[in-house]
Amino acid sequence: MRLQYASREPDPSNIEAVEVYQRIEARRWPRPLIPLDLTLLHAPPVADGYNSFIGALRTKTVIAPSLLELSICRIGHLNGAVYEWNIHGPLALNAGVSVQQLHEIATLPPFTDKRDNAQKAWKDTHLTKIQRVVLRYTDEATMSVAVSDEVFRELRQVLPSDREVVELTATIAGYNCVSRILVALHVGEHSTSRMKSVEEMAQRC
Repeated sequence: MRLQYASREPDPSNIEAVEVYQRIEARRWPRPLIPLDLTLLHAPPVADGYNSFIGALRTKTVIAPSLLELSICRIGHLNGAVYEWNIHGPLALNAGVSVQQLHEIATLPPFTDKRDNAQKAWKDTHLTKIQRVVLRYTDEATMSVAVSDEVFRELRQVLPSDREVVELTATIAGYNCVSRILVALHVGEHSTSRMKSVEEMAQRC
């Protein structure tokens, strides 16, 4: 870590900070605050806004959780966010992503790589149609930011709901933000950790 983590207990004289801690603890309960929380809590208003935004993505969306976890894991792998990958890999498996599919999330070349061998790899996978489209959308939004009309049309074919498109897009944007904080500040001992294999994750589920 590049910053010492904030205290697990707020300064009782700082009422605003106490309330922020309470809101974050309520979302995490029954688990304790995690290293990312303790990093962001150096700036309580930022931690509060983050908690509200990510909390909505985690608990108030209607899109299939398996698709969100699929996308989050892909972002973690593309951005080299060890902590994000290690946390969300098991969540993806528990949400219904198969071991083979999670392995492909970790090994498929970026969809933005237009070389023949890279594109060929996308044609022979264990991914379902909707999973392939979600990953393509995730890759373009993460690697290029701009999403091609072709990929967006494919997305609308599998996600006709405007709400689900917004939820997926906000999740991609939100977890790209998360991964950049994790990597830049070495949260969760990023610099000395390694990405766990899919097999290791499967043993925990």
